[in-house]
Amino acid sequence: MSRSDLFDLTGRVALVTGASSGLGRAAASFLVQAGAQVVGVARRAAALEQWRSEAGGETAALAADLATETDFPALADRVADPFGPPDILVNAAGLNLRQSADQVTPEGWAQTIALNLSVPFFLAQALVPAMRERHWGRIINFASLQSRRAFTNGIAYGASKGGVEQMTRAMAEAWSCDGINANALAPGFFPTELTGPVFADETVSAMHAASTCIGRNGEMADIEGPLLFLASGASAYVTGQVLFVDGGYTAK
Repeated sequence: MSRSDLFDLTGRVALVTGASSGLGRAAASFLVQAGAQVVGVARRAAALEQWRSEAGGETAALAADLATETDFPALADRVADPFGPPDILVNAAGLNLRQSADQVTPEGWAQTIALNLSVPFFLAQALVPAMRERHWGRIINFASLQSRRAFTNGIAYGASKGGVEQMTRAMAEAWSCDGINANALAPGFFPTELTGPVFADETVSAMHAASTCIGRNGEMADIEGPLLFLASGASAYVTGQVLFVDGGYTAK
């Protein structure tokens, strides 16, 4: 493989959950720009169509509430309709209810675990057979700073993201022998709907920026290189890893 081909995704099909907003939307667009045919999945059909109109390239959208999904093999068939079975799965959909430990309810806990941890596994499980046939696949889960650190009002979210880190290693152990690499991106603080409360408070936002080694919070462009590395042939010998894209937040 030449250097120019390392990050080229021409001919690859990607599925991105949470593609209607935030890091999921950015990830879906970056994959399109790298040459992939991309299917975006999220609850909001209108927001998905807006993403498609801005992304260019070859895209498709599927409006679905993954938190209530139970038939993942059927979902895998639906996402394969536009371009064929995905080679790349990016699990970016997520939920953070920002409740204190005393406020967490069984319903909120179950909802958080379902979308952040259960959906990524069962969706990957449904897509693996087609990846295995081609002996090539990339699974990219979204972990978090809270995979390693505890934050206020984050016990359910942190538990789910800690699980994502271990699940990623277990996916690598289970499927990498079939040519399917599984890794995770762990973003720091980026301006998204999920982190809206953080960026709405300038003092809190500045505190997090000061907690990095670089001295600023994340910008969407910062996720492109790490994402394409894990989605492409450039990461052929990298699996079971969590790449923190956090400006050095976890290094301090």
